[in-house]
Amino acid sequence: MSNLLYTFAVILIIFWAIGFFAYSAGAIIHILLVLAIVAVLLRLIQGKKV
Repeated sequence: MSNLLYTFAVILIIFWAIGFFAYSAGAIIHILLVLAIVAVLLRLIQGKKV
């Protein structure tokens, strides 16, 4: 489950980077970035390596 969470975070960061340069997705990209950061923080809080 934690590996899935990390994979999800990486995918969201990639989508954010694509949207940041494309400017076509608007605010949804920033929401995805926040979700990715939260996923990584949860993994760190649980005591697992990123």
